Amino acid sequence: MEFSILIYLFPLFYIISQLCKLILQWRDQCCYMLDYECYKPPEDRRLATRKCAEIVLRNKNLGLEEYRFLLRTIVNSGIGEETYGPRNIVLENLEESPKLSHSLSDMDDLCFDTLDSIFARSPISPSQIDILVVNVSLLSPMPSLTARIVNRYKMRPDVKTFNLCGMGCSASIVAIDLVQHLFKTYKNATAIVVSTESMAANWYCGQERSMMLSNCLFRSGGCSMLFTNNTGLKSKAILKLKCMIRTHTGSDDEAYGCCMQDEDGLGYRGFRLTKALTKVGVHALTANLQILVPKVLPIQELLRYVIVSSPYWKKANSIQLGGLNLKTGIQHFCIHPGGRAVIEGVGKSLGLKEYDIEPARMALHRFGNTSAGGLWYVLGYMEAKKRLKKGDKILMISLGAGFKCNNCVWEVVRDLENRNVWKDCIDNYPPKNITNPFTERYGWINNPSLESMTTDVIREKFKHLI
Repeated sequence: MEFSILIYLFPLFYIISQLCKLILQWRDQCCYMLDYECYKPPEDRRLATRKCAEIVLRNKNLGLEEYRFLLRTIVNSGIGEETYGPRNIVLENLEESPKLSHSLSDMDDLCFDTLDSIFARSPISPSQIDILVVNVSLLSPMPSLTARIVNRYKMRPDVKTFNLCGMGCSASIVAIDLVQHLFKTYKNATAIVVSTESMAANWYCGQERSMMLSNCLFRSGGCSMLFTNNTGLKSKAILKLKCMIRTHTGSDDEAYGCCMQDEDGLGYRGFRLTKALTKVGVHALTANLQILVPKVLPIQELLRYVIVSSPYWKKANSIQLGGLNLKTGIQHFCIHPGGRAVIEGVGKSLGLKEYDIEPARMALHRFGNTSAGGLWYVLGYMEAKKRLKKGDKILMISLGAGFKCNNCVWEVVRDLENRNVWKDCIDNYPPKNITNPFTERYGWINNPSLESMTTDVIREKFKHLI
């Protein structure tokens, strides 16, 4: 009798043991963000209106029409005059002859400044870091950037290091996805992600308009982040990763070629942005959200959408109830600050209000498009404005070369109100007037009387306005 009972109990014990194993595995696969630090370059690298004009006029390849194009672009870009540029361009006038040392110096400043801040306020020391990921698309030195960080902080010999290059503006999410997958193998681990871009050697000095756009949009900046899957550190976390979806449309030639590092006919290297960018971005975002949205919205909202979208409902009811209401499952939207058109386009397609896109617009205005690091300036704005409360969900939307759309959802673990990189200016945002000062100062470039003047005469005639 007892033997027969054991025979029946054995499958039950086996099922219970497997369930316990799955629960423990799930716990180890958690990804918590413990801290992050955005980089604020020194004030002498600020690209105010006057400094921007000086840099533009140093380019002898530009003529009157190129000046007018640049004026229109920067006026419509959504960028203010408190952004920052590389040291070799802003301070040393060496955009046409950059050196490797210029790029490495800028990277050292950003990486070490942000990591010093994180380690200074964290109970985790550099020797306790198990995983280190650095993503910089346009710089791949030897030894690697991860090696420079390991050497500076004297990290352990068994630290796992990864360099991600060529991944574009959405590389930050790619790096976090890598960390999340590594956490499935390494228990109670800690990871550092450094996300930025190297602009020092990538300032375009030619005259092709599709490549001049990057000079108007991209600025210096980046972020370092600290992660863990150690549930014992959950109380110290600020965010928990809930869901991540990555979409790659690079098999399509148009998508592949819409954002690309290239050289023009004169041999000037730059970053080409084609007119297909908007269409490609919408396609990638749509494909991504089709997978992500069902994972994050409540079932009642999904059912409502299915019902009101059916042809039977539309035929029987004259009332239009609209599309999916993302606000039923997401409280905050962290949109990549790639440009005003990008932010407004994403906001319109998702049915967002001005309040929802304000963080991205203000991050673009204050810091510019800092490529892969841009999302974290947007997050910092939300935190500095005390918007992020425990239990809130944040949707991060990133678009980048390839072409890629990488989105993820975070849950706020505790109320956040650190003023972070915004501490010196958050009280002034959003400003009442964000009119670009270039319009007032350089509107003369549209004067028809300039048509008969040579470029040299124009430079000489108006140099006192710079």
